[in-house]
Amino acid sequence: MAGGGGAAAPPPKQDELHPHPVKDQLPGVSYCITSPPPWPEAILLAFQHYLVMLGTTVLIPSFLAPQMGGGNEEKALMIQTLQFVAGLNTLTQTLFGTRLPSVIGGSYTFVPATLSIVLAGRYSSILDPHEKFVRIMRGIQGAMIVASVLQVVLGFSGFWRNVTRFMSPLSAVPLVALTGFGLYELGFPLVTKCVEIGLPQLILLVIFSQYLPHVMKGGRNVFDRFAVLFSVAVVWIYAHLLTVGGAYKHAPDATQSSCRTDKAGIISAAPWIRVPYPFQWGAPTFNAGESFAMMATSFVALVESTGAFIAVSRYASATPIPHSVLSRGVGWQGMGILLSGIFGTGTGSSVSIENAGLLGLTRVGSRRVIQISAAFMIFFSILGKFGAVFASIPSPIVAALYCLLFAYVGVGGLGFLQFCNLNSFRTTFIIAFSIFMGLSVPQYFNEYLSVNKFSPVHTNARWFNDMINVPLSSKPFVAGILALILDVTLPPKDGGTRKDRGMQWWDKFRSYKTDTRSEELYSLPLNLNKFFPSV
Repeated sequence: MAGGGGAAAPPPKQDELHPHPVKDQLPGVSYCITSPPPWPEAILLAFQHYLVMLGTTVLIPSFLAPQMGGGNEEKALMIQTLQFVAGLNTLTQTLFGTRLPSVIGGSYTFVPATLSIVLAGRYSSILDPHEKFVRIMRGIQGAMIVASVLQVVLGFSGFWRNVTRFMSPLSAVPLVALTGFGLYELGFPLVTKCVEIGLPQLILLVIFSQYLPHVMKGGRNVFDRFAVLFSVAVVWIYAHLLTVGGAYKHAPDATQSSCRTDKAGIISAAPWIRVPYPFQWGAPTFNAGESFAMMATSFVALVESTGAFIAVSRYASATPIPHSVLSRGVGWQGMGILLSGIFGTGTGSSVSIENAGLLGLTRVGSRRVIQISAAFMIFFSILGKFGAVFASIPSPIVAALYCLLFAYVGVGGLGFLQFCNLNSFRTTFIIAFSIFMGLSVPQYFNEYLSVNKFSPVHTNARWFNDMINVPLSSKPFVAGILALILDVTLPPKDGGTRKDRGMQWWDKFRSYKTDTRSEELYSLPLNLNKFFPSV
């Protein structure tokens, strides 16, 4: 209650009302997409990105090759091929696609559909393991080549541009958040496969990246940017000492496989020099049902990569990615899947989530760094023995990196909440329900599979089963599609929804021609913009 004659209270300052103003570009990034660091630092950062992408590059062939009948030699060739194609795809994406600093590597999303081809009955009668491996690989190649058409058409035709026009910061939150957080199964559960190696790696990574820069004078940039290199080097040496010291001599095979630094069998099996070449396994074979299943998987990968592209644009301190640029990137990602099918990698391509998280950890979103990293991928894929040395890093070390890098991508999605009205019940319902169902529905499908050894949709047509089970087993796909549908169709309950959804913040980025920053960041070199949709 105001007293008589008292002076009126001064109005609150603007920064008191809005202590954390909305930022359409992430502040605090040391080197953004167009500002490369000095060459020595750029090369070290690029090598760090190369080390991080090796996790997926090794894990997928290590799982698939034995299932296909292959041994260490086939596994080593798959890893080499996957590295080589990842380097090519990363270069094309950074030069002609979105032009974001995104690594395009092997995708876990394609593994279930690939495994379905591996288990096809027509291969069960082949007795020779190498012949069985080659025949299965040719079947995977055929399905992958057909599946690539989907993303190529959706991207280059501009159709995906029209779909993403309906996206808002509100619907982007669940998609991007679960693109990172949804991979929690590849984090700490794999760390515990060899906890005496994985846990020290996780602890050292946090110490190097978060604590040492504040403790040591002048060490902020060094430890912030090279925490992965420092921590992996220390723990890798420690793991090798345990190996040569005989710590796992009498351990079970599963423990030795996870803990020993000489158990992968990649180094001895890899050739010294070999250039992967198209159709190196022979002419692809085609099966209509498997091609349809792989196309459904390709669409799931498209949705997941959309969330990853959005996260990469944020951590590169770029403006929100224009719809036409995103559609262009999807088209080039489809070309990447085509290359995966032509060369025979055993899996499709999508945006590497771990490398997107590394952008946040290092605070360096330079395009040049990622292009140098692509050169490392190609170089070490040709020099097989040298690449195999780095690929032999024990998987618990890689899983410990995932714990932090996937988390960075997930929280990048939560960062879009700043554009939304969290005091709106409509907003909170869409976010809460989408994230919960994005976790719950895939959990049901995965539990059902682990208990019954087959998925909930179980018919005689394996391809039809995969077309339903694979999308509903993807956390970001379920959450992102559900959030988009609810955001577009749910009527307002408490006033207008446009500001609540945060659309006013993204309007000026609908095309790179409407904002000079976007035009500078996303325009293609050599005046190639006229060949791609830009409105």
